[in-house]
Amino acid sequence: MAVCKKYITPEELKKHNKREDLWISVQGKVYNVTDWIKQHPGGDIPILNLAGQEATDAFIAFHPGTAWKYLDNFFTGYCLQDYEVSEVSRDYRKLCVEFTKAGLFEKKGHGVICSFCFIGFLLFLTFYGVLFSDSFLIHMLCGALLGLTWMQISYLGHDSGHYVIMTTRGFNKMVQILSGNCLTGISIAWWKWTHNAHHVACNSLDYDPDLQHLPVFAVSPNLFKSLNSMFYGRELTFDSLAKFFVSYQHFTFYPIVCISRVNLFVQTLLLLFSKRKVPDRFLNILGILIFWTWFPLLVSTLPNGTERVLFVLTSFAVTGIQHVQFCLNHFAADVYVGQPKGNDWFEKQTAGTIDIDCSPQMDWFFGGLQFQLEHHLFPRLPRCQLRKISPIVQELCKKHNLPYRSLSFYEANKWTIRTLKVAAMQARGLLWEAVNTHG
Repeated sequence: MAVCKKYITPEELKKHNKREDLWISVQGKVYNVTDWIKQHPGGDIPILNLAGQEATDAFIAFHPGTAWKYLDNFFTGYCLQDYEVSEVSRDYRKLCVEFTKAGLFEKKGHGVICSFCFIGFLLFLTFYGVLFSDSFLIHMLCGALLGLTWMQISYLGHDSGHYVIMTTRGFNKMVQILSGNCLTGISIAWWKWTHNAHHVACNSLDYDPDLQHLPVFAVSPNLFKSLNSMFYGRELTFDSLAKFFVSYQHFTFYPIVCISRVNLFVQTLLLLFSKRKVPDRFLNILGILIFWTWFPLLVSTLPNGTERVLFVLTSFAVTGIQHVQFCLNHFAADVYVGQPKGNDWFEKQTAGTIDIDCSPQMDWFFGGLQFQLEHHLFPRLPRCQLRKISPIVQELCKKHNLPYRSLSFYEANKWTIRTLKVAAMQARGLLWEAVNTHG
């Protein structure tokens, strides 16, 4: 057990915030994770985003109890001077302990088995309808079923990325490659890279990649300042093209989201063939090759070009419902500019998320992610537990006067379109100003 003998101030800790000199604090003890960042299973971005800070709540959220024993290997001998825990963090950590003692993180239910069976059934119907029917309507229905299948596969891949859903980590990795790369064409490596950053920097305009959609979307006028993306390492340029697209984003939102899967395919390829270190690069590329073998072959069996195009568009449009859902969870929530702070973890998650209110009968459709705040606070918690803990999270938010927003699917869409329209009107003003200035 590491013992503190020396102390440093938070200001001194902040100086160690670079990749080549990276310290963090967990429960007041300071750790040098400069070398560990290269092999961290969750990637380098989450640690870099919290570099030089107190990061206890984030560490608790993402790591099981077995991870604590490894921290001593990185202990610097320093402790944080005047280390204090806020009442919100104290209550959050208490909840984590209670959930652990109750075994909620281990009780995964039968959701995985049910998901496998459902996905297999949907795939069977899709292939059977395409290969053994000559009906145009059946073919379009199969396209819709394939889109629904991709939605369910994505939820399963999402679960396997946050916690071990199989009996071993090896089988878990196999499910990730199969569900992500082989069946959907989207790399699990790309998902982990972006998704872990999103969780840590929830709704930071310059750190959260899930809000960086220029030139087509901008959820806040702050993006008109051409912010520097700390995730992509480049400027999010708000030029004349972006002004034009953003000016009409409340009209183009749904059409663009319907084909947004194309962008995910492109992002996957850009990452896998980049110079960036990619875990299991070969397996990821192999999985993508499998997808781009079976999917074009399936489409090619359709009788003509028109049906092939409509089949693909239908499948993309149906799975686009899931992309809409992800946008509803964050686009209309509070945003900020700057590095995420480790000492207001709970507050940032409540501010940056919106839940979707639905009946228990629809939990399968939303994959548990309608409980977005609950998932962000407890990302390792199996989806079957999220509805159970929702009242507890609501009470904690109420106790500390923090927002807990739960909207119907319809209301969440209204909020999102309103947010996009507000930004669009301001961008349109800038567009016309540029036109009048330059003719």
